[in-house]
Amino acid sequence: MGEAPALCVEDLKERFSNGFGLGSKGFETSTDVGDKTFVIGCNNNGSTSSLEVHIYDKSTGKWVIPTVLGTKPKPYEGHSAVLLNEDRILIITRGSTPDDCIWFLEVDTEYVKQQKEGLETEVVAWSKCVRGDAEKPVVISGPSGVGKGTLINMLMKEFPSMFGFSVSHTTRAPRGTEKNGVHYHFTERSVMEKDIKDGKFLEFASVHGNLYGTSIEAVEAVADSGKRCILDIDVQGAKSVRASSLDAVFIFISPPSMSELEERLRLRGTETEEQIQKRLRNAKAEIEQGKSSGIFDHILCNDNLEKCYENLKKLLGLDGSAPINPKPSPNGIDLPPNHSVSKIDDNKIIIQHETPEPGNASKNSIVLDVSLLKGGAPGRTRGLDVYDVDPISNCLNGIHKLS
Repeated sequence: MGEAPALCVEDLKERFSNGFGLGSKGFETSTDVGDKTFVIGCNNNGSTSSLEVHIYDKSTGKWVIPTVLGTKPKPYEGHSAVLLNEDRILIITRGSTPDDCIWFLEVDTEYVKQQKEGLETEVVAWSKCVRGDAEKPVVISGPSGVGKGTLINMLMKEFPSMFGFSVSHTTRAPRGTEKNGVHYHFTERSVMEKDIKDGKFLEFASVHGNLYGTSIEAVEAVADSGKRCILDIDVQGAKSVRASSLDAVFIFISPPSMSELEERLRLRGTETEEQIQKRLRNAKAEIEQGKSSGIFDHILCNDNLEKCYENLKKLLGLDGSAPINPKPSPNGIDLPPNHSVSKIDDNKIIIQHETPEPGNASKNSIVLDVSLLKGGAPGRTRGLDVYDVDPISNCLNGIHKLS
């Protein structure tokens, strides 16, 4: 953690905006959170601003350069900053694409607190804001030979546009025709170890000297595509995911008996006797954990494949009792190029066109509703609702939800 030269509070007031617009020098804004002032966007190269964060600690009168986690927004032409609930700052950027204009700088969320404790330094984290919500990911676990892979394949075949797999990370080298980002995200061990330390992985394991794992970003990418993510992982991996911030549905597939499971393993004809015995030992431990540890929300017995599949669909609301409407990929927000930002209350922010366009009054004001936000760094912040303001009444009583 570095320190910048000391600067008095009066200098702060002169140099930076109050958090609702552009600063007088470049694209810097300052936002007070308790006894700290967060200054964002300090590096201006004349045309765009790269996001840097400095913290002025009013209790000590010193500047602090924090550790910045998460993926930063791309360079932009300016921004506004609004404090929400004392734990995160809403950033609205100018000159960005509709799907990249709303971000959060987390300053005191649970993730930031955990990272502060582990790193023993000041920490902030970026999180991209996404309109609407996503279906809960589905974690499916079970011992080898229980048929969970077959069940997942049946689900993917019947509902190809509804479900998707996250692409795992590994530190091993690609084999044959394997493609990066398709079969695995191939990465360096030092990079993956750092990401694990930074809390970016839901679960990971070391296998034959290589690391394998499921990143939060990989799961978020499936949700970004409008699909529901399926995670096919073992019980230990499911335990790690349960302990993470991911809100998921956990399903354990159990065999009718150990003798039935042994018979299925032998019928596959793909393992040696030694391998079969090892899988049976592992299966016994997994079944005990799956049924007694409280990791899983549901336990399905695969005594009959078709029956088990119907029960799986019922758990996921796919049994025909309700209409199946896969959620589309959320639309971005088409902000006016020149706008002002103000806070209506703790849950609503209004964005107004500074120079209204003639004959286009209905697009001059947009309201952001942040009352249902979920998630956050190191993934996405979801749940943003967006409304336009009735140009006739021009008040909150005339708000209409944008499609």
